[in-house]
Amino acid sequence: MLTFFTFVAMIILFVLYNTVVIVPMRESYVVQRLGKFKKVLDPGFHFLIPFFDSIAYKHEIREQVFDIPSQTCITNDNMQVEVDGLVYLKVIDPKKASYGIGNYRNASVNLAQTTMRSEVGKLTLSSIFSERETLNEKIVKEIDIASDPWGIKVFRYEIKNIRPSAHIVQTLEKQMEAEREKRAEITLATADKESKILLSEGERQESINISEGEKQKRINFAKGKAEEIELLANATAEGAKIVAEAISSAGGKDAVKIQLLEQYINELGEVLGKANVSVLPDGMANIKGFFEGVEKVAKPIKELK
Repeated sequence: MLTFFTFVAMIILFVLYNTVVIVPMRESYVVQRLGKFKKVLDPGFHFLIPFFDSIAYKHEIREQVFDIPSQTCITNDNMQVEVDGLVYLKVIDPKKASYGIGNYRNASVNLAQTTMRSEVGKLTLSSIFSERETLNEKIVKEIDIASDPWGIKVFRYEIKNIRPSAHIVQTLEKQMEAEREKRAEITLATADKESKILLSEGERQESINISEGEKQKRINFAKGKAEEIELLANATAEGAKIVAEAISSAGGKDAVKIQLLEQYINELGEVLGKANVSVLPDGMANIKGFFEGVEKVAKPIKELK
């Protein structure tokens, strides 16, 4: 009797186990009835018909990430590089993911590899590094289009490493070193050129400043000389005018004669004092008559005063 009840209990537990299904929050189950697709079970509590319904596939409905193994690619300029990456995808339709492809994981990885190899072949080595984001977007677009019948959605693709071969690395290092030397020489040549230009400009400006200074000096000197001549001429004219007015006045002519006489006597005294010869000038024999004439001229002037 105990064996019978045990057998019945086991049958009941087996039926309940195949009848009641609890789907976790992160998964989705595909149910088949007699070998044919029946429905998709979302997370929660579900009942199945024992011996008729069965869980055929279980899918992870969270976003998944798969590592893309490293592979050798040939760039557009015939350079060998090793590229690896990561692909992020999610199961959108569990039915298509179950029946549209045998293994969507392997298919996605292989598709990502072939797409990456194809896109890398369109670019040069230098553009791969500078256009990494563009390359990622192109790979995601191509994988997403191809994987649409599989019931999955590709969200992102990220290139992890781009490793050129050792020979290419050495060549690039030599090229970069030559480029640095070239830039250094160009910088030095440009600096020397600018230095010479500045020096020549300085010398030119110095010459201009000196010539401008000399020019201004001569102009100032000429202006000063002209002003001096003008002042002297004005003074001379003013003096001549005063002399002319004095001469035209009463007794002016006699005063001029006395002035000339005094000047003559003074200069004659100086000449006789410096001369070493005892020679008398012409007319000195009549010196007495000369002074008498002077006295006669001076007498009327004194009376006028």
